[in-house]
Formats: sequence, C-alpha cells, structure tokens
Amino acid sequence: MEIGHIIPHIEALIFASEKPLGALELTDLINQAFGFMEDKLTLDQIEAGIEGIVEKYQSEFYPFELRFSGGGWQFLTKKEYHKTVAQLNGDKFLKRLSPAAMETLAIIAYKQPITKGEIESIRGVSADYSIQKLLEKELIIISGRNEDMPGKPLVYTTSRSFMDYFGLNGPEDLPRIKEVLADQIVEPTLLSGGQVHVANGDDETVTDTLVETIEDADHAKLLLVSETGELLEADDQEEEQDAQDADGSSDEDPQA
Repeated sequence: MEIGHIIPHIEALIFASEKPLGALELTDLINQAFGFMEDKLTLDQIEAGIEGIVEKYQSEFYPFELRFSGGGWQFLTKKEYHKTVAQLNGDKFLKRLSPAAMETLAIIAYKQPITKGEIESIRGVSADYSIQKLLEKELIIISGRNEDMPGKPLVYTTSRSFMDYFGLNGPEDLPRIKEVLADQIVEPTLLSGGQVHVANGDDETVTDTLVETIEDADHAKLLLVSETGELLEADDQEEEQDAQDADGSSDEDPQA
C-alpha cells in the first residue's frame, strides 16, 4: 500500500484516540483494520507516514500540529492559539493545585520512584492529603512497593497523564533543577559615581550623603543592592589589602 493511502488512516486513529499513540500501536491497529491484506504494513512504513503528517501540519494554514508528547503521537493546538482555546476551558484552569500538592508533585517527579515516608522526610510535614489529591487527579500512580524497606511501603511515580499534560515523554525530559534555579538568581546591581536613587516612601529621592560618599572617596567603592533592596557597600581595595595582610602575617615567624 502506498504511503498516500496509509496517511489518512494514521490521521484518523490519532484524531479519534483519547490517548497518545505510538508507532507500534498504530502499526498493529492499521494491520488489524486491513486484515484482508496478505502483506502486512511494517513499522518503517508507518513511521514514514507519520513524518509526512508532521510535515503536512507544519504549514501556517493549520492551527494544530502532530507532536510526540506523553509517550505517543497526538494532535495539539499550536502555541499561538493557546489563549483562544483556553476560553473553552476557563473553569478547568481555575481548579489549581494547592502549594502543598505542587510541592509533593515536584518531589515525586524528580525523585521517583519514591515512598510517602521519603516525601515527608523532604517536606517535613505529612503528605497524606496531597498524595490522595494527586492520585484523584491521576497525576501520580502507585507503581509498586519498595521491597528493600521495612514494611515494604508503596512507591509513587508520575502518571502518563502527568507526562501528557506537561508535554513530556519521560522523567528525563524534566528541566534540570540547576536550570530552573538559574532563572531565579538575582544579579547584584553595581553602582558607581553619580546620582544614586533610593526608595523613600512614595517618592524617589536622591540621598546626598550617599552621593558624597561615592564622589569624595579616595578610591572607587563597590555598592551592591540586595534582593530585598538593601544597599550593601564593599571596598575591593580594602578587601584586597586585608587579604594581603593576612597572607603576610601567616608567613611571619611566630617566634619573632
């Protein structure tokens, strides 16, 4: 069978399916549909058909595309139409997870497979309610028991629904913690001579004393503003001199 004849059947299956479909699943389903055929379709033929569908829906003419997400292929709305489609699910989006549930879900996602005791050890509080809510929302599943721990406690992992919702194909696709924290780092603001503006009630004024401190200094001073807005002052030359003095004192003979 030619690829052009296979593509519509692949599209129909993916469109009608309630879950993402992998290439192997699609191969089996289409071969069952064409049971009368002597020559069965191969995985390579199905994958070639999928490539054709992906290329087809990359056109700007279509508001959706074929993507591999949640462990299989599915049609998803393109991101530029997110706000438009979100209007249909307004009530759904209002039902957000509580901070406790979000913390628990994050721990499970990054530490899976993990037991309830291990979750509580990390959070420092009971996780019974959060785990129950996550199970009800089908964001996590019980994947078995830890045979090496006393009592053989239940082990939790994220579900396929979780992967599908966040567009992931496995835990390895989660963003690295270092990358997430890097976006939250607040770089210090370096200030030199000139006017320095600080918050003073509702008005923004210039602190003359601070300006004079900078302008009249014998050498440049490094001024840092902390995340909370507190002004921190550091003198590079003094720190360097202190370091040199410390090195010099360490080299002296203690008996001298």
